[in-house]
Amino acid sequence: MPQFITSMILIVVIIHVLLLGVAYLILLERKMASWIQDRIGPNRVGPVGLLQPIADGIKFLFKEEFTPPFVDRTLFRLAPLLVIVPALLGWAVIPWGGYFQSDGFSFPSWMPFAGGIATGAFTVNITAVPISIGLIYILAIGSLAVYGVVIGGYASNNKYSFLGGLRATAQMLSYEIPMGLCVLMIILMHGSANASDLVHLQANDVWNIFYQPLVSIIFFTTILAETNRAPFDLAECEQELVGGYHTEYSSMKFALFFLGEYLHMVTGAAFFVVLFLGGWDLPGLREPVAGGLGWVILKTAVFLLKVAALLALMMWIRWTLPRLRFDQLMKMAWRGLIPITLVLLIVEAVLVFAGTNLWWMLIANAAVLVGAALVGPLLPQGPPVNRRVPLAGSRFSVSDTM
Repeated sequence: MPQFITSMILIVVIIHVLLLGVAYLILLERKMASWIQDRIGPNRVGPVGLLQPIADGIKFLFKEEFTPPFVDRTLFRLAPLLVIVPALLGWAVIPWGGYFQSDGFSFPSWMPFAGGIATGAFTVNITAVPISIGLIYILAIGSLAVYGVVIGGYASNNKYSFLGGLRATAQMLSYEIPMGLCVLMIILMHGSANASDLVHLQANDVWNIFYQPLVSIIFFTTILAETNRAPFDLAECEQELVGGYHTEYSSMKFALFFLGEYLHMVTGAAFFVVLFLGGWDLPGLREPVAGGLGWVILKTAVFLLKVAALLALMMWIRWTLPRLRFDQLMKMAWRGLIPITLVLLIVEAVLVFAGTNLWWMLIANAAVLVGAALVGPLLPQGPPVNRRVPLAGSRFSVSDTM
């Protein structure tokens, strides 16, 4: 009963925190873009622009919701929901603040189904759904988001939207493989797919980012690709596809696509924190693992600060790096990330079977990185791209140089 009540409270809190947090993440991104571009950014609505998300929400609510003719109306309306729901469900297994320990209490008499019931001492997990396959659950739920993108592109009856959906499909199929292999390596190293157990193991030892830095970089890259964030936002490339899969959407339907992208960013950042940054763990806060309400709030704050730092890094990358071409996107996955993660998985399996010290993982990561740097230039490069086209009168013209 205590775990059930804790889970219900967490579900309500998580949904509201996420929706409010996503609104202000959009404001943060606009502010970071302005700082990088030496502008001021939103600063008119409320003090230093803090009420801008409310103004944007009101604008979306009152904009005309236009449904183009000749679209598949059922799928057209369903697609935004299929984008936003998986991002919300992914948070169900994230361990927020360790374990809450209590000497027991009695429920108020007015509470339905539990009034007057007293409990003994108990310890509950600060997770909405504490299941033993939490890491695999996040992978499975995260992969469902692409269905909303693909269905939105198909139902729009628009060639640009359709191409955006095709790109999203190819991108998801390519980058799900290295992402899954990275998660498999963490499970193989620790012997558990439970997110809470994984955080606890790192709290008693060293964060995984120090054991496997190359794996963490690859996993962060796949998160950017899975969430359609620059430089991997090929599914909505404005210079080529107008708006990609959401070209025909307006009003709140477009807002749901927008919110879904940021929700997936938050879920991906939280997944990274659990896998590589020790979750709620922070040197000096490791003990007790189970504590009172104060420890739970402190650990939750630490967890959210780590997530916020990763989100800021994602935004910084978006406004710093140029977008990849689609052939470069595919080449990075199939000729780079997938072979490297396969080699890392085989090496790690051998090390785990041999029972070696975990610090050998760091040596293996460094060795694979050096090997990839040496072998990469020796691989067949394929036909040249971006070749210079002869133009009469220019210094690149073949006829002028002969």
